[in-house]
Amino acid sequence: MFDQSRLFMTQKFQSRIYITLRPSVLDTAGVAIETGLHQLGYQGVENVRIGKYIELVLTAKDAQEADAQLHQMCQQLLANPVIENYRFEFTPL
Repeated sequence: MFDQSRLFMTQKFQSRIYITLRPSVLDTAGVAIETGLHQLGYQGVENVRIGKYIELVLTAKDAQEADAQLHQMCQQLLANPVIENYRFEFTPL
């Protein structure tokens, strides 16, 4: 049976996740964009790195659980921990 009292003990969090390649990994897309920007005359641009940005709303019982769930999501699906770093922030809604 579904426990409806659990619904009232949860909170929604607006989450922002930033995923980037580790510095030791060659970012070929970043190199291509940097080259393109140089060709357009933007000679002051260097070290272009491309990443992913993800927003989601998460329901959890508290901030500690939200933090743990976001780490698990990043480790299991959203980021490749072998070649990518991730960080996130979240705020209660």
